[in-house]
Amino acid sequence: MYRTHTCGELRLEHQGIEVTLAGWVQRKRELGGMTFVDLRDRYGITQLVFDEKASAELNDKLKKLGREFVIQATGHVRERSSKNDHLPTGDIEMDVADLKVLSPSAVPPFTIEDESDGGDDIRMKYRYLDLRRNPVRENLVLRSKMAHAIRSYLNDQEFIETETPVLIKSTPEGARDFVVPSRMNEGQFYALPQSPQVFKQLLMVAGFDRYYQIVKCFRDEDLRADRQPEFTQIDCEMAFVEQEDVLNTFEGLTKHLFKAIKNVDVADFPRMSYADAMINYGSDKPDIRFDMLIKDLTDVVKGHQFSVFDDAEFIGAICAEGCADYTRKQLDALTNWVKRPQIGAKGMVYLKCNADGTFKSSVDKFYSEDELQKWASACGAKAGDLILLLSGEKASMLDALGALRLEMGKQLGLMDKNTFKPLWVVDFPLLEWDEETQRHYAMHHPFTAPKPEDIALLDTAPGKVRANAYDLVINGVEIGGGSVRIYDSELQSRMFDLLGFTKEEAQAQFGFLMSAFKYGAPPHAGIAFGFDRLVSLFAGLDSIRDVIAFPKNNAGRDVMIDSPSPIAQNQLDELNLKVVLKEKK
Repeated sequence: MYRTHTCGELRLEHQGIEVTLAGWVQRKRELGGMTFVDLRDRYGITQLVFDEKASAELNDKLKKLGREFVIQATGHVRERSSKNDHLPTGDIEMDVADLKVLSPSAVPPFTIEDESDGGDDIRMKYRYLDLRRNPVRENLVLRSKMAHAIRSYLNDQEFIETETPVLIKSTPEGARDFVVPSRMNEGQFYALPQSPQVFKQLLMVAGFDRYYQIVKCFRDEDLRADRQPEFTQIDCEMAFVEQEDVLNTFEGLTKHLFKAIKNVDVADFPRMSYADAMINYGSDKPDIRFDMLIKDLTDVVKGHQFSVFDDAEFIGAICAEGCADYTRKQLDALTNWVKRPQIGAKGMVYLKCNADGTFKSSVDKFYSEDELQKWASACGAKAGDLILLLSGEKASMLDALGALRLEMGKQLGLMDKNTFKPLWVVDFPLLEWDEETQRHYAMHHPFTAPKPEDIALLDTAPGKVRANAYDLVINGVEIGGGSVRIYDSELQSRMFDLLGFTKEEAQAQFGFLMSAFKYGAPPHAGIAFGFDRLVSLFAGLDSIRDVIAFPKNNAGRDVMIDSPSPIAQNQLDELNLKVVLKEKK
């Protein structure tokens, strides 16, 4: 056998026995005629000791040993004279009697240690080496444990794990599809699934009752820290349920994960309407680890000959507790921050609530002390607080204030990654209007059911219809989303009409689902969790890339295998494809 024990297994109780270890050379040190080698495998590190009296053959092998060589060592376990409290194996070492080099290694392009000297690009190129580092491997071990805990919970709840197709039909709604040409069906294409949505609904029609799948999904969209071209969902559907049944079941799953993985007990999740989330937090994924809610000061501050406010549709504010001592330099930096294109504000007004009860504002000449006191009262501010105001078009300023709130939370250390505050956001709008195309789009997807009490508004005021939809948000991150589904063919047909589908388009794209509904569709609802996002949240990371074994970079490329890449002409010919490259401007 290659090894009798792992490199993280040996303790004082093993001293005196002969063992064989195998792994990678972490480092080699020569001290006073003795040579020490740290041997690493997935389980830990064990120190190997080579005595100066070792045989010539052993010394010759030792001299050639370099970082990341794969070796096998046999010897006796003994107590270390100089113990290492930072290692589980730090009380022992192996006195090596025999050494075999299983595989030599070139000099690695970066140091394979917890704190590496390799930048993101080089570590992505040599991802198989990066995965040897403890922090990266631990993220993948966490991912594996979470997948096991998810399956355990859902299996206990009588869900059936079912695989759905990867080569499916392309639909133009939502994000862009990745498409796959069909060799056997000339001029026709498959799409890779953005989610298994229609298949899990068909499984409900088929009587499966409770379905789940930890499944790969694909979206051809611009990337950011929490997006990848291919990602993993915990995809679930339930029959004969209402919204509350789904929320209770998956609140239970989330609590189970926090307890099983982090040994954290999480309180019951509050429910917040989409409207309240937008008004109070400027976001449909509010971070409720801290307060600093948005206050509408439009009626309080207008009418004082300050045109910036008087001409604005909306004036909103946040109150930063204890920040009245912010310097002019800090306030100017915040002003420049909100004026960035990503935020979109034209400027910022501030009000300092001084410790002595006086006020200092950037618009003092327009407002008296008494009027500034009204600002403070409207914001619930006290002495020592700082009020920050933005003005403009309401929707965009709510977004900007939401972003400013998060920035202040970050500056003030209010976003502790070890504090977890989940909530359900409910009652989303069913539809959103696009000015450019002059039509409604489904805010979630075309199969989301409207609130029963709002169905009457579909023909007269579709923009006011609320959806039976819900999102799970934890610490300002949307972890999951779902909805109660339409299962009535007539209502589904009305939905397609509202979304601008012709009868022919609806039949071509979704006729199979409508046909299935004719044969007895049960009431059903579901949810999908972003598994990568959930793991990164548990790991305390900002990017999902760090919890994926082989991720793509921000340009959607796998720089390790150099993909995507051109394909051979004979492959193109078989697919009857002609590639025409546009000239770059």
